[in-house]
Amino acid sequence: MLVAVRVDRVTLDTSTNRFVVILKDDVRSRWLPIVVGSTEAQAIALQLEKISPPRPLTHDLIKNLLDSIKVLVTRIVVNDLRENTYYAAISLKTNGSTKEIDARPSDAIALALRVQAPIYVEENVMKRASVVEHAVDEDYEPEFNDRPFSAIDQLEDLNIKLQKAVREERFEDAAKIRDEIIGIKNERHHS
Repeated sequence: MLVAVRVDRVTLDTSTNRFVVILKDDVRSRWLPIVVGSTEAQAIALQLEKISPPRPLTHDLIKNLLDSIKVLVTRIVVNDLRENTYYAAISLKTNGSTKEIDARPSDAIALALRVQAPIYVEENVMKRASVVEHAVDEDYEPEFNDRPFSAIDQLEDLNIKLQKAVREERFEDAAKIRDEIIGIKNERHHS
């Protein structure tokens, strides 16, 4: 299943000094942080801010080439995550036929923004790598309320740390905390 997302922003993860593009699933309030190179971060940020460079950047050139040969970008899909590397596909339509081209997510996103193509993420990628937004308050009850109290405290503590990391835009830390939460839930679920 595909999840429609939008580019929320491009930011600098100050803990690692690397750029991160944030894809947002508005329906289920999830963020997918993807580390990108500085060139791609600039290309995405310029398009988000609607700033036209004096000369075409690489992604502008690709758009212009596709336009000139009448090839339509119908969508891009972030379709896999293997060994901490994201993969994407660009769907192209020309003369009634459709092709999918393998691409780095950063390039695919930069192109999608320029051609106003929809951006999707495979649900299994979202489940494995997204950060869920929810308010942490006294009414919040952890999913595993039948577990020992210490496990609930640990999960609640990790959820609070996760929300703080997201608010502070420390997305690599947030991903590590998310992985720890998933590990605890899986461990508790299988025991």
